[in-house]
Amino acid sequence: MSESRINRRTATLGLLAGTVGLGAFPASAAAVPHRRPRLAFKGVAYDAGTGFLGDDSRMRWSRELMRGEVRAIKERLHANWVSIYGSDVERLVETATEALHQGLAVSIQPRAFDEPQADALAKLREVAIAAERLRRRSGPEVIVVVGCEFMLFTPGIVPGANFFERVEYLTKGEFDIKELQRKFRAFTAQMVKVARRNFHGRITYGAAHDLENVDWALFDIVGLDFYGTAPQELVPFRRWGKPIMILEFGCCTFTGAPELGGMGWDIVDFSGEVPVIPPQYTRDEQAQADHLTRMLEVFANEGFLGASMYTFISPDAPHRPKDRPHDEDIAAFSLCKVIRKNSDDPASPYRWEPKKSFHAVARYYANH
Repeated sequence: MSESRINRRTATLGLLAGTVGLGAFPASAAAVPHRRPRLAFKGVAYDAGTGFLGDDSRMRWSRELMRGEVRAIKERLHANWVSIYGSDVERLVETATEALHQGLAVSIQPRAFDEPQADALAKLREVAIAAERLRRRSGPEVIVVVGCEFMLFTPGIVPGANFFERVEYLTKGEFDIKELQRKFRAFTAQMVKVARRNFHGRITYGAAHDLENVDWALFDIVGLDFYGTAPQELVPFRRWGKPIMILEFGCCTFTGAPELGGMGWDIVDFSGEVPVIPPQYTRDEQAQADHLTRMLEVFANEGFLGASMYTFISPDAPHRPKDRPHDEDIAAFSLCKVIRKNSDDPASPYRWEPKKSFHAVARYYANH
């Protein structure tokens, strides 16, 4: 099962909504300075290959392929920032190097499922050292994202040998929230120390906005994965007095997907040998396009530093235009639809085509 098929962050938010209650943040009474409604960082998330259950979300990878996609982000999408995430340090660094070369700001986030804490700390150190080298010799800004959603991804905080066991544990609701938060904050503080020791630019963290109570005093930027639609949910984060970046937001590509938010992936029936899209879901690129531009307006009007939709491309969710029941791109969050030479082979060569959302975001970015 690939990363796109479980959509790790959003699936869990859906499972835990109204159950865990981890996001009890006090409301902010602080005044917010008036800002012009524009985003300084106009971005898109880019997966350099994330490992999950032994699979790689980018089974086909090459520098040439990556360079072409980064070029499209700059020249066709009109973004000025790419939010790079993945499990392989070499891929992260080579993608960041290419993006900086093309004049894009970058954020670099090591991401892995079920990686032991010691290994996660060691990987972050590698990334931070490499990011500092890039920062010193580049013009565009380099930001390090120390990780995302540690409560779910990282062993040793929430009981459970793997991601699914941790989700199950939290959904049962029988736990000591203070103890979980203590462990979460202790590990986060360790990651921050590693990042600060080896990197001297700005750092942040990819937090599930209603799942984790982060001590944002440790960071330069409040970083959020936000799959909601109500801006009032983000008001509490202003109390930290720090710039806010939306590291992920978006929806899938069918009618009604914006209302499902991060749970859009869940329409897929995985009970058989191949994934099936049930007949009641209609492919709707316009719904995705309208949602992304609407949320960009929201984030700009809120005066946020930047926003990066999830995600540029999902090669592990191919578009099958002549086989609607198996058109996995319907349940994909990507701006591009992937047409593989062999749609059943995740390592097969592919080409991509922009969806309506790609064109809508490109127009928004070009005009703002």
